[in-house]
Amino acid sequence: MALPKRKMSRSNTRSRRSQWKAQVPTLVKTVENGKVTYSLPHRAKLVEDQAGTPLYYEYKGRKVADA
Repeated sequence: MALPKRKMSRSNTRSRRSQWKAQVPTLVKTVENGKVTYSLPHRAKLVEDQAGTPLYYEYKGRKVADA
């Protein structure tokens, strides 16, 4: 494992760490049967029945996995 040759100063350490930022996920708004849902793009969507019971996961209109 690589080790630093000299001790890194506190200001350099904190300025390096401050570059890491959390990003807000981009959500896609879809309307199905009058119900508005938000989902992440390029992710499988959970399909539920009228009672809210999860049935399966769907991607691009195809069933990809059981719930």
